Amino acid sequence: MTDDATADDTYSTGEIRTVALAVIAGIFFGGVATGVAFPTLPLLDERLVISTVMLSVILSANRIARLFMNTPAGTIIDRVGARTPMILGLFTQALAPFGYIAGLRTPPMILGTVPGFGEVSLPGVVFVLARTFWGVGSAFVFIGAFATITYVTTSENRGRWVGYMRGGQSLGFPTGLILGGLLTDVASMEIAFFTAGILALIAGTVATFVLPDVHAGADTRSAKLGEVPALLRGQPTVLLIGFGNFTVRFLWGGIILSTLARFADFHGLELAVLEAAGISGVVMGVGVLTMGGTTVVTGWISDMVSDRTLLTVPAFLSMGAGFLLIAYVPTIESLFGALVLIGAGMGAAAPAMLAILGDLTPGDEVGRMGGVYQVLGDVGLSLGPLIALPAVDSWFGYQLTYVLCAALVCSCLLIVSLPLLRNPDVTTSTVKAD
Repeated sequence: MTDDATADDTYSTGEIRTVALAVIAGIFFGGVATGVAFPTLPLLDERLVISTVMLSVILSANRIARLFMNTPAGTIIDRVGARTPMILGLFTQALAPFGYIAGLRTPPMILGTVPGFGEVSLPGVVFVLARTFWGVGSAFVFIGAFATITYVTTSENRGRWVGYMRGGQSLGFPTGLILGGLLTDVASMEIAFFTAGILALIAGTVATFVLPDVHAGADTRSAKLGEVPALLRGQPTVLLIGFGNFTVRFLWGGIILSTLARFADFHGLELAVLEAAGISGVVMGVGVLTMGGTTVVTGWISDMVSDRTLLTVPAFLSMGAGFLLIAYVPTIESLFGALVLIGAGMGAAAPAMLAILGDLTPGDEVGRMGGVYQVLGDVGLSLGPLIALPAVDSWFGYQLTYVLCAALVCSCLLIVSLPLLRNPDVTTSTVKAD
């Protein structure tokens, strides 16, 4: 976001803090609700009478729905402001966990067999619909949060506040992962999903009372998914940043979250009374806690370095090392260490890339370009589960799959970090302030 875009609307540190806390309050509980459900979903294939491919579709349904909603959501937010769309998005998300409960209680009726998917059951369809609702709502939530924080900040302080936003957002997800794994092991899937639904409703309620509306743009241009290539031609640097977002989302939200519970079960990993679901929840929670803490620190540092892009180099190297550790040392101890490395890498890369995006985006295009950035991330999130389970079960096995993940994340050094470091348009607050 250019300085000119905020020249007439400068916010004090206190005002920025108030807005940021309002945003974080709404998305924190939404993150908890997301995390509660995830340790259980990869283990539902037998209970829902569905194939592994159909399970992959369920895991990807929310990402696919959000993929199509991101650019329209960004356009709406640019037109009317972020408050109302974000609140509606939070309440739409709340429908999904109750849909999970309905799916578990739906008779296991086989509707038919689809080539390439196998048997399609009625409970499976219910879960796909529930996940779709979550995806539609989350498009408005993420882009609304990004647009709000980006608009009230400048290039001099954007990194730290984006870091605080992402760090606060990240704290909800590991809390939910741990809670979901524990509730599934000691109670039931239904209890875990019901808790997720209640927390999602709390998120919408909190946002309704505290979320301000800081900006409604005058630009009326619309954007659809098919127009993303044209938007990227106008902002080619966004393509580089978006590839980084694609990679980290593909590897974390696609590969890790989809395979970790099955990885723990495959290797017979145990931790006290916890089995596969509980272990995956705790380990992923540790990874996301690391991510959240690193995000806060990295966002602050990115306002001080000569180029925010410098932070992406150790970030990608850390992620690659984490995947190699999982691949070659399949123990509970190394699993914790690997998720710390991967979480730290994501925590360093995400705020730097988001801050660069905000630096380069005019004020009346924050929603649309935030939507484009999210589209590229959701391509990764959508492809990840579709590829992850067949990759570890049929194609490559766990070790080679994780080695290939390490190679992909390290490729970002050549595709993302090096071009951005050579791009004179990617500057820090120090240059812009002058």
